[in-house]
Amino acid sequence: MTTHAIPNKSRISRVSRNATLCSLALLAFASTGCYGLGGTNYNLGFLGYPMPVSPYYQHKQEEKFWKKERYERVPILGPTTAGGPAVALDPPSDDEVMHALETARPVQGGIPLLWETQRNGVRIIKEKIADYIDPPRFYPLIGPAQLHHAHYKCTVYFDERTTVGYPVPHTLHDREAIEVIYIDHNHFHMVGDTEPYTTPNL
Repeated sequence: MTTHAIPNKSRISRVSRNATLCSLALLAFASTGCYGLGGTNYNLGFLGYPMPVSPYYQHKQEEKFWKKERYERVPILGPTTAGGPAVALDPPSDDEVMHALETARPVQGGIPLLWETQRNGVRIIKEKIADYIDPPRFYPLIGPAQLHHAHYKCTVYFDERTTVGYPVPHTLHDREAIEVIYIDHNHFHMVGDTEPYTTPNL
């Protein structure tokens, strides 16, 4: 005598429900912008998928642009005043000194509860150590100009506190940390009958 098992209705309904949900999930995933570059005629491969970016690296790129925009360009000024001393009047700002100090002695990028460094009680002393102008010469894309050199020595005094959490928790506190930063402020002066704050036609 042969017996045939009657399928359980609850099992069939559960399988059909799971199949329906999986189909809807795949349809929703394929119709969104997260799946490559759907709807276009080209594909970037794995670059088309969203990827998480650490806030540390995002901050480094923003800081790099900040320094390039404000401190890494060489300005072109008007001619120097005839008969008067050509003295640079733009000492480095505290922000520029702190960016240079972070490049030489970084404290960013620590891991909380494992390794962190703090810098407190910062005091900055700025000294001009050189200020001179080169003879006039022709510079490509600029024309006849003079290069004005201004060199500054910036001594930074601060308290540095380093907290280590692994493997042996301890704290290092340097109350007399000193760092010397040299910053150059070079700029051009136009030579000849030129109007200030303008560049020659190329």
